[in-house]
Amino acid sequence: MAPCSSIQFIDTALSCNSPLALSYTDRKQKWVIRKHILSLLEDYPDFTLSTGKFNHNDGSTVNLLNSSGYLHVSNSMPPIHLTIWLHEDYPYMPPMVFISANTSNQIHQNHPFVDPCGFTTSPYLQTWLNPGCNLRGLVHNLVKIFSHDHPFSYSSSDSSISTSFTHPSLVSKREALDRLLGMLHYDMVVLQAKTEEDIEGLSILQVVMENRVDVARNIITELEHERMQLKERIMEMAEEADVFVNWLKVHDPKSVGYEMEDAFEGADEESKKAINALAADRGIEDVIYELDKAVEEGVVSFDMYIKQVRNLARDQFSHRDLLVKLKGPDILI
Repeated sequence: MAPCSSIQFIDTALSCNSPLALSYTDRKQKWVIRKHILSLLEDYPDFTLSTGKFNHNDGSTVNLLNSSGYLHVSNSMPPIHLTIWLHEDYPYMPPMVFISANTSNQIHQNHPFVDPCGFTTSPYLQTWLNPGCNLRGLVHNLVKIFSHDHPFSYSSSDSSISTSFTHPSLVSKREALDRLLGMLHYDMVVLQAKTEEDIEGLSILQVVMENRVDVARNIITELEHERMQLKERIMEMAEEADVFVNWLKVHDPKSVGYEMEDAFEGADEESKKAINALAADRGIEDVIYELDKAVEEGVVSFDMYIKQVRNLARDQFSHRDLLVKLKGPDILI
């Protein structure tokens, strides 16, 4: 049974008509609030009641009733200080639940039902219905949730949920749903961390690939420049080849009526003698070579071959002697 002081406080707070009166206007609503709070205090008599201003996210301010106290969910873990604010439209709207943390007891960052600021959004609150849901059922639900997944950082982890999950037939439908949502939440946290890691890795790879693209573009630009230079060089060589072909056409011995050797003239009389002597020497070499082939084929007799080679060798010696005197022995090489 709730303490008399708590009952008197509720009755006084709900019946107050001063400017500081609570934001509950309907008499039936006040009766439901009184009933739910007294039911909560029967199971949790250490909870205290108070009133105060509550600021909604939209900036509006209302005077609300709240109840606060400690939940002892485990002997090995610290108690959880809980504050429950009753919405101005309670029981049609769920209450606002907050957990208080301190320097020694910090809420771990990835808790599925409690954010780092302490705001609690359990499945019981998210699926709140009237009738059916009340403060007593809410606190009982939070005790079960926090006994499996304590909100303080050093006391719980996702592994504790999976290892402590009993057989589905031994838990209620709501408790099974709470645990399932908790497990899904931690799976999402792991997946999100892995995704962020993959995104970071892909971002680094993207930078590397962009650098490689820049290098490839520079190489392509250099190759294109080299191709243009080679193309220009080919055009220059083609022009030079055209000039040379035209020169050959002009100096073709068939068209001008003289031998190719006549196109080369000595600069002076001595050079002319050297050119003639060298030409005669090369001519004798060719004749001797042909005589060798004639002997091998039996066209010329050996005696005739010896006689001709001696005469040719005598003439070749005189030409070579002249070349040595005019230009030196290196000219014969």
